[in-house]
Amino acid sequence: MRSDAVHQVLETELADARRRRGGEPPRVLDVGGGSGVWAVPLASAGCAVTVVDPSPNALATLQRRADDAGVADRITPLQGDTDALSALSPEGGADLVLAHGLLEVVDDVAAAVSALAAATAPGGVLSVLVANRYATIIARALAGRVSDALQLLQDADGRLDAASDTLQRRFDVDGLEQVLTAGGLKVELIQGQAVLSDLVPGSVLDNNPRAADEMAELERIAAVQPPLRDIATRLHAVARA
Repeated sequence: MRSDAVHQVLETELADARRRRGGEPPRVLDVGGGSGVWAVPLASAGCAVTVVDPSPNALATLQRRADDAGVADRITPLQGDTDALSALSPEGGADLVLAHGLLEVVDDVAAAVSALAAATAPGGVLSVLVANRYATIIARALAGRVSDALQLLQDADGRLDAASDTLQRRFDVDGLEQVLTAGGLKVELIQGQAVLSDLVPGSVLDNNPRAADEMAELERIAAVQPPLRDIATRLHAVARA
């Protein structure tokens, strides 16, 4: 797995799960992760991963990636969405549940969080990664799209009009914490992913290992440091069942 702040937190949680299970592979449930961006590296790290996704095309991509990586035997792909999660995954069956890029697109956030919490084993964690409203506002303003930035700031869900926006909603730190707490979860961490790196021109880091290392260290520190965390491209929450 990679070494940004999100991956470091997940690696720690998986190590704790492995200890709780007496060395047996941690059980991971990846909801909405059909293409395998997270599932394949987790399986390569020794986890038993179940992926639930409504898209057969995404699951086909997952299968190809898993075959190429030699971890198909550690991944169980299931077609479905959060509405059917209770029928697809045993209650309390996962040491780590991933909902990365999920809450922005579901119809009912509260119902989705409830289903995700029910799938999380006692002592396990739910990892949520969402688009940050304020990062999008900054990006649109810097691109000269001021009317879009104003709409994103004023809309209750951090959304542009339905005809032009692919997301149902975007989150800020307080809003993300509220929906997870309302679902009966204890929020232990909210950090940023891509706090500053998405604002730095690639030419600054290209062929400059020292600059790349310094950028990685800057991201690691900024990820948990308000107000820098609060303008990250994505917000990452860890909530315990």
